[in-house]
Amino acid sequence: MAKWTPRHEAPEPLEGPVVATVTGGTILWFVLFLVQLPFYGWFDDHGHTWWLWTCLAGGGLGLIGIWYVRKRDAAIKRAATQQDVTPTPSAD
Repeated sequence: MAKWTPRHEAPEPLEGPVVATVTGGTILWFVLFLVQLPFYGWFDDHGHTWWLWTCLAGGGLGLIGIWYVRKRDAAIKRAATQQDVTPTPSAD
Protein backbone atom coordinates (compact mmCIF):
# COMPACT_ATOMS: atom_id res chain seq x y z
CA MET A 1 0.00 0.00 0.00
CA ALA A 2 2.99 2.27 0.50
CA LYS A 3 3.58 2.61 -3.23
CA TRP A 4 0.20 4.35 -3.64
CA THR A 5 0.96 7.00 -1.02
CA PRO A 6 1.33 10.45 -2.62
CA ARG A 7 4.84 11.88 -2.39
CA HIS A 8 4.05 15.57 -2.60
CA GLU A 9 3.25 18.05 0.15
CA ALA A 10 -0.29 19.07 0.85
CA PRO A 11 -1.26 22.52 -0.46
CA GLU A 12 -1.74 25.44 1.91
CA PRO A 13 -5.30 25.76 3.26
CA LEU A 14 -7.47 28.31 1.49
CA GLU A 15 -8.40 31.33 3.55
CA GLY A 16 -11.45 33.31 2.61
CA PRO A 17 -14.17 35.41 4.18
CA VAL A 18 -14.84 32.84 6.91
CA VAL A 19 -16.72 35.18 9.25
CA ALA A 20 -19.00 36.37 6.45
CA THR A 21 -19.63 32.82 5.26
CA VAL A 22 -20.58 31.53 8.71
CA THR A 23 -22.72 34.60 9.39
CA GLY A 24 -24.54 34.18 6.09
CA GLY A 25 -25.17 30.50 6.79
CA THR A 26 -26.49 31.29 10.27
CA ILE A 27 -28.87 33.91 8.89
CA LEU A 28 -30.05 31.41 6.29
CA TRP A 29 -30.84 28.80 8.97
CA PHE A 30 -32.87 31.33 11.00
CA VAL A 31 -34.72 32.53 7.88
CA LEU A 32 -35.60 28.95 6.99
CA PHE A 33 -36.91 28.43 10.52
CA LEU A 34 -39.04 31.58 10.36
CA VAL A 35 -40.42 30.70 6.91
CA GLN A 36 -41.50 27.25 8.10
CA LEU A 37 -42.93 28.40 11.44
CA PRO A 38 -46.37 29.43 10.08
CA PHE A 39 -46.78 25.89 8.73
CA TYR A 40 -46.12 24.22 12.08
CA GLY A 41 -49.56 22.54 12.04
CA TRP A 42 -48.91 20.90 8.68
CA PHE A 43 -45.48 19.74 9.77
CA ASP A 44 -46.95 18.35 12.99
CA ASP A 45 -49.73 16.50 11.15
CA HIS A 46 -47.26 14.85 8.79
CA GLY A 47 -44.56 14.09 11.38
CA HIS A 48 -42.06 16.57 9.96
CA THR A 49 -41.59 18.95 12.88
CA TRP A 50 -37.94 17.91 12.95
CA TRP A 51 -37.47 20.15 9.90
CA LEU A 52 -38.24 23.21 12.01
CA TRP A 53 -36.07 22.10 14.91
CA THR A 54 -33.21 21.28 12.55
CA CYS A 55 -33.30 24.85 11.21
CA LEU A 56 -33.43 26.26 14.73
CA ALA A 57 -30.52 24.05 15.82
CA GLY A 58 -28.55 25.14 12.73
CA GLY A 59 -29.11 28.77 13.66
CA GLY A 60 -28.10 28.18 17.27
CA LEU A 61 -24.96 26.30 16.31
CA GLY A 62 -24.25 29.03 13.77
CA LEU A 63 -24.20 31.58 16.60
CA ILE A 64 -21.53 29.50 18.30
CA GLY A 65 -19.73 29.29 14.97
CA ILE A 66 -19.80 33.08 14.54
CA TRP A 67 -18.30 33.53 17.99
CA TYR A 68 -15.61 30.95 17.22
CA VAL A 69 -14.55 32.28 13.80
CA ARG A 70 -14.47 35.88 15.04
CA LYS A 71 -12.13 34.85 17.88
CA ARG A 72 -10.03 32.84 15.41
CA ASP A 73 -9.83 35.73 12.95
CA ALA A 74 -8.82 38.14 15.72
CA ALA A 75 -6.12 35.72 16.93
CA ILE A 76 -4.71 35.34 13.41
CA LYS A 77 -4.59 39.11 12.95
CA ARG A 78 -3.04 39.59 16.38
CA ALA A 79 -0.34 37.00 15.63
CA ALA A 80 0.42 38.63 12.27
CA THR A 81 0.71 42.04 13.94
CA GLN A 82 3.04 40.68 16.64
CA GLN A 83 5.23 39.10 13.97
CA ASP A 84 5.51 42.42 12.13
CA VAL A 85 6.22 44.46 15.30
CA THR A 86 8.68 42.08 16.95
CA PRO A 87 12.06 43.86 17.07
CA THR A 88 14.95 42.08 15.45
CA PRO A 89 17.97 41.50 17.66
CA SER A 90 20.80 43.86 16.81
CA ALA A 91 24.31 42.58 16.28
CA ASP A 92 26.28 44.49 18.96
